[in-house]
Amino acid sequence: MGLSWRIAYNFLRDGRAQTLLIIVGVAVGAAVIVFITALVDGLQGNIVQRTLGTQAHIVVSSPDLLPLAQAVPPGTVDLRSTDARPQRLRSINNWPGVLDVLQQLDGVTAASPVVTGPAFAQRGAAVRAVAVIGIVPQRYVQVIPVNQDMVQGRFNVGASQILIGNRLAQDLGLRVGDKLRVQGASGGSQVFDVAGVFSLGVRDLDQRYVYMGLKPAQALLGLPGGVTEIDLTVRDIFSAEAIAARINRLTGLKSESWMTTNGQLLNALKSQTLSSALIRFFVALSVAFGIASVLAVSVVQRTREIGILRAMGATRGRILAVFLYEGAAVGFAGSVLGAVAGAGMVWVFNTYGPALFYVPVALSLVIEAVVLATLAGIAAAALPAMRAAGLDPVVAIRYV
Repeated sequence: MGLSWRIAYNFLRDGRAQTLLIIVGVAVGAAVIVFITALVDGLQGNIVQRTLGTQAHIVVSSPDLLPLAQAVPPGTVDLRSTDARPQRLRSINNWPGVLDVLQQLDGVTAASPVVTGPAFAQRGAAVRAVAVIGIVPQRYVQVIPVNQDMVQGRFNVGASQILIGNRLAQDLGLRVGDKLRVQGASGGSQVFDVAGVFSLGVRDLDQRYVYMGLKPAQALLGLPGGVTEIDLTVRDIFSAEAIAARINRLTGLKSESWMTTNGQLLNALKSQTLSSALIRFFVALSVAFGIASVLAVSVVQRTREIGILRAMGATRGRILAVFLYEGAAVGFAGSVLGAVAGAGMVWVFNTYGPALFYVPVALSLVIEAVVLATLAGIAAAALPAMRAAGLDPVVAIRYV
C-alpha cells in the first residue's frame, strides 16, 4: 500500500497542471453540491416552519357521523341513495384518558386539548364570523407557539381575557384593553377583554381566530367539559402520517396529519428533494467523467513508466492500486476544498443575501459531499486503472 501510494503521489506531482485542473473541477462540483443542497434544505425548512407554525402536526378528533341506513341482507342489490349526515360539534369521549395515552406514544412530543367552533364577534354594529379556539395555555404553546407571535399586549387567556388576530382587530377597531362580545353557536354570549393581538402571518387566520380559555369556549359552544380535538406535535414531522395511522388503529378516533391536510405542500417538498438529488447525481457524474478523462490521458502518457514497473515485478494489482489512489486523492482533495467553498458561499448568502430565510450547513452534508466526491474519484479511476494494469510490460517499454 505504501509503495503504491508513493508512486501515485509522484505521478500526481509530475503532472501538476493536470492534477490542479482536476482538483479544481472536483472542488467546483463539491461546492455546487454543498451550496445547492443546503439552499434547498433551508428553503424546505423555512416553508415547513411557516406552514406548521400555525397548525398542529396531528389533529385527533371524533370520527365522522355516518348515515343511519338499515343494513341489507347479503346478496341483495342496494339501490338506495343515502345523503351524507351533517356533522355537528361533538366532544371526544373520555378525552382526558385519550390525552394521557396520546402524550405517551413514541414520537409524540406535546399534546394539547382544544375546543373549537364557529361564533360571532360583535362590537357595536360591526359583526364578524370568527373561529373560537379554547385552549390550555401552558399546553397549547408547546404545540403552536402563539406566544411568540404577539404584536400587542401579552399572551393571556382566562375567564374574561381573549386574544384576537391583528386583521380582526383592524376590522372591528379594537385595541388591547377594549371589550368584545362573542356569541357562540349555542346562543350564549359573553363580553371579553382583549388581552393581546397576535399575527400568525396568514391573512385568514389573523382575521378569524379568537383564542380564549378552555372553559369559556366550552360554555360558548355548548360543550361543557368537552373538547373537540387534541392537537399533537411529533419529533419527526415526516413520520406524522405513520403516527396518525397508529393513533387511528389504537383509539378508533379520526386522526389527520399535516401531510394529509397539506397535500400540495408535501408534493412541493418531494419535488424539491428530487430536484436536489438529481443535481447532486449529475454533478457527481460530471466530476467522475472529468477524473476519468484526465486519468485516461495519464495512462497513455505514462505507458513507458508502467511497463518498467511491471518489468521490475510490480503486479497488476499494484498498478491498479496506483491509479485508484490517484482517483481517490484528487477526489478527496477537491471535495474538501469544494466543501469549504460551498460553506463559504452559504455564509455569503446568509450575510449579504436577500435575508429571506436562513440556510444552515449541517456537518453531515459536508461529510456526504466529501465521501461522494471521493467515491466518484475512485469509480472514475477504475477503467483507466484496469487499462493500465492490463498493459503488457514488453509492449509498454517499447512504447514511445
